[in-house]
Amino acid sequence: PCLIQADLCLNRTDIEVLNCGISGNRVTNLLARWKKDCINLRPDILSILIGVNDTWHEKARQNGVEVPRYEQFYRMLLDWTLKELPEIKLVLLEPFVFPFGAVGGDWIEEIDQRREVVAGIAKDYGAVFVPLQSILNNALKVAPQEHWLADGVHPMPAGHQLIADAWIKAAAPLLN
Repeated sequence: PCLIQADLCLNRTDIEVLNCGISGNRVTNLLARWKKDCINLRPDILSILIGVNDTWHEKARQNGVEVPRYEQFYRMLLDWTLKELPEIKLVLLEPFVFPFGAVGGDWIEEIDQRREVVAGIAKDYGAVFVPLQSILNNALKVAPQEHWLADGVHPMPAGHQLIADAWIKAAAPLLN
């Protein structure tokens, strides 16, 4: 089920944020539950962050989603959404990792490809794009990677705040 999140509401009572993310999901999992967790909810703004598990599942279990198919399914989700909800606004966040903990050095090239895919999709669909990897990379000037991410993937509280701040800044024009 989707969870109501208050962190992004900024003391506004006119915004309801639903988090329908599920840990460990790949883009193919989104497709399987998209009608229930997106279309039927009829959001005004849709925010998507997906891609790391598509790589992780391949590295760990040979059950990932290769980059071309990742792009194909991502675009299918957006095409379906725009057909059903033509007025929806899109915020696409690029996947991110730091090379430590769960993340091997052999992940970086593939995650970079996924980042390029999301940037291209955002441009093609007129979506707001949030470049999380560069934001996190810049944060390394302030504190080490373990301050931001617990294991190279999962954000620490400071990482969550950094991501929330980036989302709010990027999506601010859509909230008016």
